[in-house]
Amino acid sequence: MSTAILGAGLTGCTLARLLAEDGEEVVVLEAADTPGGLCRSFTADGFTFDTGGSHIIFSRDEEVLDWVRNVLGMNREERRRETKCLFKGLYVKYPFENGLQDLPPEDRFACLDGFVRASVEAELADARGDVAPPAHFLEWIRRTFGDGIADRYMVPYNEKIWKYPLERMSAHWVDGRVPRPPLSDVIRSACGLSTEGYLHQAVFSYPSCGGIEALIRAIASPVLDRVRCGFRVTGVRHRDGFFRVSDGCTEIQADRVISTIPLPCLVDALDDVPEEVADAAGALVSNAVACVFIGLKRAVPSYSWVYLPSPDLGFPNRISFPSNYAHAMAPEGCGSILAECTYRTGDPVDSLDDGELAQTVIEQLAAAGVLRSDDVVYVGVSRNPWAYVVYDLDYCRSIRIVREHVEARGIDLVGRFAEFEYLNMDGCIRHAFDYVRGRRACA
Repeated sequence: MSTAILGAGLTGCTLARLLAEDGEEVVVLEAADTPGGLCRSFTADGFTFDTGGSHIIFSRDEEVLDWVRNVLGMNREERRRETKCLFKGLYVKYPFENGLQDLPPEDRFACLDGFVRASVEAELADARGDVAPPAHFLEWIRRTFGDGIADRYMVPYNEKIWKYPLERMSAHWVDGRVPRPPLSDVIRSACGLSTEGYLHQAVFSYPSCGGIEALIRAIASPVLDRVRCGFRVTGVRHRDGFFRVSDGCTEIQADRVISTIPLPCLVDALDDVPEEVADAAGALVSNAVACVFIGLKRAVPSYSWVYLPSPDLGFPNRISFPSNYAHAMAPEGCGSILAECTYRTGDPVDSLDDGELAQTVIEQLAAAGVLRSDDVVYVGVSRNPWAYVVYDLDYCRSIRIVREHVEARGIDLVGRFAEFEYLNMDGCIRHAFDYVRGRRACA
């Protein structure tokens, strides 16, 4: 049984390794020159950066976490998370609701008051039995965190990262992903007592050398000879009992196809697609991300990453400090910053060329006190057209139509953009695990 896997990102490489271990004949078709997808890295002037944004290794899924650690072997370092939210010039502990003690008194009161009111209302509604699901993401934020935290952090940050009206986003995806913090923790935080949120991120791993791409290379190492790069899929046909996958010049034949490439790209490669399916695929919404890489001639603060919710802080929604992830990420005595700027076609980030964007971001971070412009010794920019799935109000209908059509054609969808779901790295690996186990069960 031969299988063609479309895309050699994290999901595609994981699938190829697992299927090959089961004795299957696999070929992985990748449009880029190297495997990795959003998990590629590069080194320049002694600085190593991840081109798809800041990636770290953590998970509540112990099986996935153990597997990743075993794959990396000794090429791994561990760090304690030290993450902040930049608010009114203050570095507030993350998650924001666990850092209320860092806020000015008036903001601390507004956040605590709003959270208590939201919690009481939620309990009363539950007692009355009239808990209707939130109509949209904005309503979910206000119901969950109250107006104080919503107005100061959750709303501006989410408007910045999604670049989409929050009242036009579905709330179905967020329950479980962003947990409601315990009321006692928020009260303790407001009183100046230490609390911790997102404990599964409290300690994270990262490759000692090679950036996050080292993980991809370690996963793909047993099957690297089966990864065919420079193959951009333009056609997927089923003829005479076989799938035929083409890049416009060469055709690959396989018994099965697993797609990990963006779902709209797959639909574009299919023939005889009904208008309803094409329209639904075109209606799926996603964001791009521009990453600005900054090398500094001096060390950076000890932070892991910092969220920048206010539009007054400029384009980046998050900055990370890769030189704090592993010793080899920057030259001795130097530090590095990776600024992530999500964008949509036609917005200000999209309209700037890479040089203009880098200069603008450096000026914005300097104005915020994050860096000094005369300390910058390296600058680079990378753009990724597929970064975040946006769950608009039409998402559930659109994704159902497209998935049903693709699956009816015998093509399996696995991974973040093939399934068109907001999966973290551990989620991509888990979905690959579950898919392969399902194949074994049917064998």
